[in-house]
Amino acid sequence: MARFIDELKRTHSNGALRASDIDQEVVLFGWVDSRRDHGSLIFIDLRDRDGLTQVVFDPDASQEAHDLAEQVRGEWVIGIRGRVRSRGEQFSKKENKMVPAANPNLATGEIEVVVTEATIFNKAETPPFEITDQIDTREEVRLQYRYLDLRRRPLQRALRMRHTINQATRNYLSSQGCMEIETPFLVKYTPGGARNFLVPARLHAGKFYALAESPQIFKQLFMVAGYERYFQIVRCFRDEDLRLDRQPEFTQIDIEMSFVNQDDIFSLVEGLVFTIWKEGLGIDLKKLYPDGHFPRMKFDDSMRDYGNDKPDLRFAMKHVDLTDLVIEHGGGGVPFWQPIAEKFRSGVHRRDLPAEIVKCMVVPGDAGLSRTDTDKLEQLAKSMGAAGLARAKVGADGSWTQSPFAKTIDPNLRDAINSHCRAKENDLLLFQFGKANMVHTVLANLRVHVAKKLGLIPEVGHGDHWNFLWVVDPPLFEWDDEQKRWGAAHHAFTRPHDESVSLLEKDPGRVLCHRYDLVLNGFEIAGGSIRLHDPDVQKRVFSALGISDDEAQEKFGFLLNALRFGAPPHGGIALGMDRLAMLAAGSDSIRDVIAFPKTQKGTDVMSDAPNPVSPQQLADLHIRTATEGS
Repeated sequence: MARFIDELKRTHSNGALRASDIDQEVVLFGWVDSRRDHGSLIFIDLRDRDGLTQVVFDPDASQEAHDLAEQVRGEWVIGIRGRVRSRGEQFSKKENKMVPAANPNLATGEIEVVVTEATIFNKAETPPFEITDQIDTREEVRLQYRYLDLRRRPLQRALRMRHTINQATRNYLSSQGCMEIETPFLVKYTPGGARNFLVPARLHAGKFYALAESPQIFKQLFMVAGYERYFQIVRCFRDEDLRLDRQPEFTQIDIEMSFVNQDDIFSLVEGLVFTIWKEGLGIDLKKLYPDGHFPRMKFDDSMRDYGNDKPDLRFAMKHVDLTDLVIEHGGGGVPFWQPIAEKFRSGVHRRDLPAEIVKCMVVPGDAGLSRTDTDKLEQLAKSMGAAGLARAKVGADGSWTQSPFAKTIDPNLRDAINSHCRAKENDLLLFQFGKANMVHTVLANLRVHVAKKLGLIPEVGHGDHWNFLWVVDPPLFEWDDEQKRWGAAHHAFTRPHDESVSLLEKDPGRVLCHRYDLVLNGFEIAGGSIRLHDPDVQKRVFSALGISDDEAQEKFGFLLNALRFGAPPHGGIALGMDRLAMLAAGSDSIRDVIAFPKTQKGTDVMSDAPNPVSPQQLADLHIRTATEGS
């Protein structure tokens, strides 16, 4: 073994050799991907992160190397020295003639290496699962042996994509005058936003740091400090329930700029995304967006038409708001709709801030959904908290069948709904009504579910469809039913529209702000806002949130103090690196693009974290745990 590595240095990776390298002597290192014993000849596919090379052990070339190859098994780590040759020809029974023996599925498929010298670096036990592209092993097992899972080519491609995004980001943002500056992970806990992880401070008994959920306050301080353009590829932490596109620790591309408006930030981010897609996927987004800009949609329009603020625009099936029609017709004979109409008519509900709404989604008749299919849709709606899923099939004369409303609905309202929805014969109408948040959530998820069932979008991946969208002008506040007060929809440092400032005291629900999200195929991949740099307006926003001067000073004092020392107009955005990499790699889970992710329960099954600690460690941290019965 000493001769290899010390004397024989690796000359090529296992994905590098081509026909132009024939007759060269090469040295390759790697893992045994597969081994085939053809009697006198032994073939091994040698693998590293760059690809595969077929190596041939021929006793006529080296009996010693051939003897060694007889011992070798899968996933052993070996080194070889040999000469590159063409794979030549082989006899095809199908074509009844000699044909090229090249493997068109491999980049190195035209050549092979005849081994003249070999060594075994390390032997391997039989892996708990096969190291191959497509496997059906449970994810928990793959995560337990993540170092083996990471040998598989799909994960290697995903992490290479992530690397490319990192490099493209740094190069592009640096070229735009942005400085990369780091911010602390251990910070002061501030209320609002996501739940923080807390870290006990050993040197300060009874006190805790929080792990930063984002560099939000610090990047604003950079603007106050005059750095003007900052970026960071930064780790963030949130103690939240997990899902396919959420992890307790995740990575953001964080950006903040001074003396800019919303359009300036959009232009910078669009340039970054164009660069990432060009360098990472080889796709020129200019062909899809010739003017270099992504389309924009108002938040209210997105909620009305799609039920959320991250619409998937690869297919149609917009929602149709029927609330006005239902009010106009006094409920139209539908018992469930009449109370909603009466509340609006009596002034209990305001039309500009509806607490309850009626919406519909049209599924085209040629979709061919069966009664069983629609029953399953209702079960899906119930799983999201809905009471049910009312529906109606449109007849040739506009009548409704297969509907609980068919016998009671006023024909005038029914015809108005058909017209408003542009419903045709055999179309299926799906209704949701009640609290706005529930209606939006249920129909938004049903829309995507039906689209996948109808083949309008793929179950996994995105193909050649890249539908980017800016969602803009959302409300600054949202009503908290439990607390019975207004809360910040995003955070309390977002700048209201100038024309909305006068509404802060008298009508907070109608205050719009300069916050924005970038959406791709139904995923939010970036979000940010223009910040509040005016201390007076900031104070009025806090007042609308019920935050007193003393409370604001206690929670956000160091930022508020900084804003009094000449803060420039500024704004920023954060792009989700994990989601970007997931979408670009065509995966359906961010766990595929994170080297060592947590499970959906937030555990690391490979290293067994989180784990108990000793009483002495807890004593050092001045912590006592709560146990049952104590």
